[in-house]
Amino acid sequence: MSEMGIYLNPGNKGFQAIRNGNYVDKTGLIQYVNRTINVSPDRLTCFSRPRRFGKSFAAKMLCAYYDKSCDSHPLFDGLEISRTASYEEHLNQYNVLYLDITGFISRSNSTGTNVVTDIQTIVLRELRAAFPEYVAEKERYLPDALSSISHETENRFIIIIDEWDALFREAKNDTDVQKKYIQLLRGLFKNGSATDEMIAAAYITGILPIKKYGTESALTDFQEFTMINADLLTPYVGFTEPEVKKLCSQSGMDFEKMKCWYDGYSFKDTGSIYSPNSVMSAIRRGSFRSYWTLSETYESLHGYISMNFDGLKDAVIAMLGGEKIRVHTDKFQNDMTSFKSRDDVLTLLIHLGYLAFDETSGEVFIPNLEVAGVFQDAVEGNDWREVEKTLYNSENLLKATIRGDTAAVETALEEVHNMNFSILKYNDENSLSCAITLAYFTARNYYEIVRELPAGKGFADLAFIPYKNMDMPALLVELKYDREARTAIRQIRENHYEGRLKKYFGNLLLVGVSYEKNAGNKNGKKHTCIIEKA
Repeated sequence: MSEMGIYLNPGNKGFQAIRNGNYVDKTGLIQYVNRTINVSPDRLTCFSRPRRFGKSFAAKMLCAYYDKSCDSHPLFDGLEISRTASYEEHLNQYNVLYLDITGFISRSNSTGTNVVTDIQTIVLRELRAAFPEYVAEKERYLPDALSSISHETENRFIIIIDEWDALFREAKNDTDVQKKYIQLLRGLFKNGSATDEMIAAAYITGILPIKKYGTESALTDFQEFTMINADLLTPYVGFTEPEVKKLCSQSGMDFEKMKCWYDGYSFKDTGSIYSPNSVMSAIRRGSFRSYWTLSETYESLHGYISMNFDGLKDAVIAMLGGEKIRVHTDKFQNDMTSFKSRDDVLTLLIHLGYLAFDETSGEVFIPNLEVAGVFQDAVEGNDWREVEKTLYNSENLLKATIRGDTAAVETALEEVHNMNFSILKYNDENSLSCAITLAYFTARNYYEIVRELPAGKGFADLAFIPYKNMDMPALLVELKYDREARTAIRQIRENHYEGRLKKYFGNLLLVGVSYEKNAGNKNGKKHTCIIEKA
């Protein structure tokens, strides 16, 4: 075995620390990478995901598996990868070059052009110490050094880059450093026969997809997997639902509440995907709350959603109200500055994890209770004063509903509509449903909110089902447009909606809400409400 280094063959201690914890087996990702080794062009993989989704854990896992300077059998024996035919063939067989770009930025105390120089200088120093006969003292270009080593030793490298896009995020306005960085990456990965000779496989991970210049990708040979289209790698985006159920069973946590807090990201072949950091934080601390702010601040989201693009604010309001919004993702330039439309901003928010994407319908939405809370913080400020007031008042609206104060409920709903809804023309019950969901925004802290809950002979437009051990009544809400609220209540009773809540044994309130377009008030708008105990 060769000597371990920092960047060249970093060993398996990083993954060993991960295995010492409550580990969820994601070694199936290794099997995918094994299938790409020495296969052009499949051997170059870019897998982008938001913060908190286990990118660095995966990178350390791959280092531990491929690194020839250590024996990682004790770490992988018994895991999924050990049951595959390629397990022994590739285990600890390669020189691994591991680059954490955020680490170089911190070390340089700068995001200027010297970072690219520092990357090469520091790594070349380590390569020169390990292969003094193949790396000349005057060598300053990393791709040439790797090519020389591979040619002379007849051994290809596996290159793993964590936070590969950090310079595009941290130096988002410095096009000079971005171009120099892309030139370095092209030297590594788009260098024709030299790349073929020196790289067995590459795995780069970050938040953003590979940067586009106009319509051309900067690194065209990579197979890309993103939050928009993860294809074969969807099980490794985050935790799958069976994995979360198992963790909840082992820890005694309420799975349904875990689902409301951290689910919402989904892919058509895999189903629900959960934020790993949030799930594990909830288990470690025994508490359901937002762990997002530990690694991200709401100010960044506020900056994006406040951009002056037609329809952007209305789209955010609709999503706060539980709506899904159509988005076109193709024109996004994969950076944090080249915004030309509402769709560009929404696409970035998908990659950052603030929004989930439905690949089948092409729609975006706020995924879960945790992220909804970040949006609530982000709407603070002058541009969002009306929305902020609505969210702030939603707690009082919920209390008024529970105590049966229909006058207070009617007044609150009227105010919500008058303040916010240029997007809601109130021409159908779906628009009214969006308004109601926004008005009851903080109810998410106490209830699982289901839209169009199958119930009896029909559908309840909204069902508020309390979390376990929550001493609050369930609510069934029927919405009517230009029809009396009494009609809504009668429909609930006639269709036996409450019969669908057989497993719920607490109090149940029936709430009928009507919006009458021609009610005769000065705005031509009138909400009425009836609340009855079931």
